[in-house]
Amino acid sequence: MNTGAAALIDFDWDTFDPWRIQAVRHRLSDHPLLQPDQLVALGKRFQGSTRLFTFNNEAGADANFDDVGRLYPNRKSAADTLQGITDAKAWMLLRHVQDDPTYRSLVDLAMDPIQPLIERKDPGMHYRAGWIFVASPRTVTPFHIDRNHGILLQVRGTKKVYVWDADDTQVCGERARDVFHARHDLELVKWNEEFRERAHVFTLGPGMGVYMPITSPHMVETTDEPSITISLTYSTAATRRNAMRHVMNDLLYRKGIKPIPVGKRPLVDTLTYATASALVAAHGVGSRPPACPSLAHPSAYAVAD
Repeated sequence: MNTGAAALIDFDWDTFDPWRIQAVRHRLSDHPLLQPDQLVALGKRFQGSTRLFTFNNEAGADANFDDVGRLYPNRKSAADTLQGITDAKAWMLLRHVQDDPTYRSLVDLAMDPIQPLIERKDPGMHYRAGWIFVASPRTVTPFHIDRNHGILLQVRGTKKVYVWDADDTQVCGERARDVFHARHDLELVKWNEEFRERAHVFTLGPGMGVYMPITSPHMVETTDEPSITISLTYSTAATRRNAMRHVMNDLLYRKGIKPIPVGKRPLVDTLTYATASALVAAHGVGSRPPACPSLAHPSAYAVAD
């Protein structure tokens, strides 16, 4: 880890709250590994693996993110899609780029300098990952939630990011979060056009970005030009506790017991986490996919699951 390097991502550290959305700035747009030719090469290395996820741009905000690749297939190869992204009518994600040694160095270059600053308020960073999104003009990233904190950084083109507070249960209910953490299932995460009025809206160009806490619902629309974006995600001790409490609540719900929502009663949260930890340690619920592998093994880098 090189924490002495100059930071390439700028937060307002005085107001940083790990559970609140915040605009950020960055200086990664000119990095060689984020240029189109290098992304084509990476796409070729990922071709045929689970590290490549793509769909065509007929998908809308209401598409289920779990099924969008099947329902709206992009049949072009990674190389053809990335080389011709302006006309490809496609959305492509290069997943878990930290598994590629060259791109792991990029993830570390971006994250090492800011880790100590993040950990002043949110200690225990682990499970780092990098995700690179390349999208054609007028393409939508469907409404969904993620199971890690994320820093979304715009590299090329412009896009509009709609993001909702992590505790906005009118947009994404507590039960939806329980199911998502326990089974990585987005079936209960449903889009409604009325949600736009409740969103934080960011129009991002190169050098701009947004920090999104774990399970902050979001949806993205590109403009009339192709887009390249990198997202850097990570877990902390607090996100791990949060996820394990949701896993436990899902188990209680399936046993016919109505659980107390996460974050409503500190004592209940403490007991729920202790119980979930014991179950994970005993290789029970939450100890294996589709629950996040980091619950059982909080490794430094994320693993492709």
